[in-house]
Amino acid sequence: MRILAIGDIHGCSNAFDTLIKMVNPGEGDRIITLGDYVDRGPDSKGVIDRLIELHKGGQLVALRGNHEIMMLEARSHPNALNGWKMSGGHETLLSYNSSSKKPRLEDVPAEHWEFLEQTCVDCWEEETHFFVHANADPDRPLSEQSDHDRFWAKFYNARPHHSGKVMVCGHTSQKSGQPLNYGYAVCIDTRVYSNKGWLTCLDVTTGRMWQANQKGEKRTAWIDEFEIEPYRFKSAFF
Repeated sequence: MRILAIGDIHGCSNAFDTLIKMVNPGEGDRIITLGDYVDRGPDSKGVIDRLIELHKGGQLVALRGNHEIMMLEARSHPNALNGWKMSGGHETLLSYNSSSKKPRLEDVPAEHWEFLEQTCVDCWEEETHFFVHANADPDRPLSEQSDHDRFWAKFYNARPHHSGKVMVCGHTSQKSGQPLNYGYAVCIDTRVYSNKGWLTCLDVTTGRMWQANQKGEKRTAWIDEFEIEPYRFKSAFF
């Protein structure tokens, strides 16, 4: 069984489709998506459709990201709607009703709200790795993480977790299109929605990595190729 982590998809269904074909998940593989399925890219609806089908097949563990949090808050709290739209929510609503000049939350089907509210989880843990959207307090177990750390905290201050497990996350987008690997923590949000961005899948057991972009281009690598020294351990004269 492979454990396959996929970074922030952000409405980029073309890249997602290409990546899934590259990786070719088998029946026994587990796919862990790290959140931020919606906003910025052109086809949030299509992305969630595909994730729902994967979940029905029993292969998917879907984490909730901060953009899903914003979308849910926009539904529950009208004052949050404009803020979400400015963060990519407008593109999300258009994907549900491209013919409307004023797409509405009501265009989102009930099955999609159920996926975001009930199917998605806040974190996931395996024998040697754990998975969160954004970051984790190294001194707290996963069950006691704050919403700020799980959904909003940046990766650059990541420290080794007390469990000894490797953290795999997204959220902090890498403009280089390459993952950021500290060894004990890996960020695989490689900014797929940008012109030079890629969507990344990592087999956490072997370290093999696949990437695809919206143009249908593909490339592969090994995560160890990207391991660097964490910023805080660099020169004290910074």
